[in-house]
Amino acid sequence: MARIVVIGGSGHVGTYLVPALVARGHEVVNVSRGRAAPYRPHPAWERVETVTLDRDAMSDADFADRIAALSPDVVIDMIAFRLSQTRPLVEALRGRVQHFLHCSTIWVYGHNAAQPATEDDPMNPFGEYGTDKAEIEAWLLPDARRTGFPAPVFRPGHIVGPGWAPLNPAANFNTEVFARIARGEELTLPNFGLETVHHVHAEDVAQVILCAMSNRSAALGEAFNAVSPQALNLRGYAEAMYRFFGHEPRLAFRPFDDWKAGWSDGDATATWEHIARSPCHSVAKGRERIGYVPRHSSLSAVEEAVRALVDAGKVSAPA
Repeated sequence: MARIVVIGGSGHVGTYLVPALVARGHEVVNVSRGRAAPYRPHPAWERVETVTLDRDAMSDADFADRIAALSPDVVIDMIAFRLSQTRPLVEALRGRVQHFLHCSTIWVYGHNAAQPATEDDPMNPFGEYGTDKAEIEAWLLPDARRTGFPAPVFRPGHIVGPGWAPLNPAANFNTEVFARIARGEELTLPNFGLETVHHVHAEDVAQVILCAMSNRSAALGEAFNAVSPQALNLRGYAEAMYRFFGHEPRLAFRPFDDWKAGWSDGDATATWEHIARSPCHSVAKGRERIGYVPRHSSLSAVEEAVRALVDAGKVSAPA
């Protein structure tokens, strides 16, 4: 049994990860701002120690010292977004932990020259989020290989699960897209709908963490994609969702610059952010080295999340 500190354990992935860690007999400490409850209730949470810390309200050094003071054997950091957050935490934990697992993102790749992209393919990050995460990896992984600091990295795709809106076939998060499809109405997609998105169920992100912990020697100093077995292009995704709701697809296509005129600035920006990257990634390395086998396809993960939205009245679907 290990004492495991999960930083940001009340979020999407923690909803599945924390109960799984408890079930394996670990002593779990959830560090959060105390503002969010897990997306799914589970009796395991009664056995979890909760520590309230607002990372953004503290200096990075003070936060690192507070985490080290919890005397963890393992730290899983779900919410580090800048190297200035990760570096002091690593230094505070150096020589004191058995394992440090960092949550990165597939956005470190930027656009891919070849698909599916592997962990060895070059990074072309753009935008603050992907660039900052790539900077963390560029420091953390070489440090782990050079010094033996026990740090693997996992790179989730578009995280999906019941309780929040999944990335939709228009490559944004507007739930009206699903409602429109549910009513059998026409949906217009940008360009020819051939750009890709790559979902992953939150349970499978939790799985890749558990696999890395169970196969420690194979994971240290390595990065692993945490995605479903296959990406979807927008057209195929939309067609599948029409059939999910019992309709034949009704799609139209417009060049992106024309298409965006019918959407809010936020939705249009989100779509551009996703189609400009068009992620599609391989899980072969995770499967071969640490036994990561995603349980959910992109479509099955989305369908589960959409059913939950319908049940919650957040997507209006004809009876």
